[in-house]
Amino acid sequence: MQDARRSQWDILLFLSGVLAVVVVDRLSKCFFSGLLDLNESVIFVPHFLYFTLVHNTGIAFGLFKDCGVVFIFIPLVLTGLLIYNIYYYRHSAYLSRIYIVAFSLILGGAIGNLIDRIFLKYVIDFIDFRVWPVFNVADSAITIGAAIILLRCIPESK
Repeated sequence: MQDARRSQWDILLFLSGVLAVVVVDRLSKCFFSGLLDLNESVIFVPHFLYFTLVHNTGIAFGLFKDCGVVFIFIPLVLTGLLIYNIYYYRHSAYLSRIYIVAFSLILGGAIGNLIDRIFLKYVIDFIDFRVWPVFNVADSAITIGAAIILLRCIPESK
């Protein structure tokens, strides 16, 4: 009974995390798309943070531009694999809550960018530090989720 209740809370945590990332990502993209023209930039923190509207037809850092349907197919397959892994390991001690949060960040980010790719044929990016390619909330969520998993995989030294 305890395992079933924990599993239900874990599913709720996972779905809530995914939904939160997708909603914040969509709202931020709509806000900056309405605020800025394409390639327009505004200073938020001088010499540090700018908001620049960019349409990215590639993947991370603008690599592989204009590859079309490939960037719809790959996230769909990876989303399916991620959901399968969470379902398969849902009763396992390996699937701690921190992993659930990390997976929800990754899936929420993937869905956020996938929505753009399906409906717009490009991803809306707007966060610009000028020393790094322009990115968005979904990219941030994916990166944070992957970093959490990576840090959890590093063995602790005693």
